[in-house]
Amino acid sequence: MTSGPESNVQDMFAQSVAVLSRPGPATFERFERRGGLTGALIYVMIAAVVSGVIAALFSFLHSDVTFFGQLFGRLITIPLGFLAFTGGVYLIGRTLFRGTGNYPEVAYSFALFYVPLSIVSTLIGIIPILGWLAMFVIGLAMIYFGFLAVQSSMNLRDQTQAIVTLVLAWIAQMVVAGVIGTVIAGIFLAGRAVTGN
Repeated sequence: MTSGPESNVQDMFAQSVAVLSRPGPATFERFERRGGLTGALIYVMIAAVVSGVIAALFSFLHSDVTFFGQLFGRLITIPLGFLAFTGGVYLIGRTLFRGTGNYPEVAYSFALFYVPLSIVSTLIGIIPILGWLAMFVIGLAMIYFGFLAVQSSMNLRDQTQAIVTLVLAWIAQMVVAGVIGTVIAGIFLAGRAVTGN
């Protein structure tokens, strides 16, 4: 489902720079077929590892989190959240609006902006007060780039369709995150009950 070999991480970084510095559906169109699902997942796992390590190293600044909780939490939630969201974009765009893109194009397009912005968000997020404001701004940037990526990867040029696709995919991601969170919490509670801690 890709038009050539998977891009390597260096190529993906250069493509991310292009997407972030020249935002628009046409920029995404240039790169959406240069990689596929494997490349997107490798790139997202890099973001998960970097974010997990950074969050874990600074966990001592927060009394409500632990080193391993931050590390493993991000290693699990970042890729699963990405898959749930991009899967939602693909299924909703295709089902409701007859979008013509394929899932590897969606995943790859989203990875190009999601990975660098999520790493920057983690770096800035460790700064008290300023971190929240910066994370809010980065969140808005993610919405904007997501809007452009939907238009390109699913070939949905109608702005309303692109917005509805994003909103419904976000809701789907929240539902999946809630289910996963409940399962993980249940596992931890069961572990505590068994060990007596």
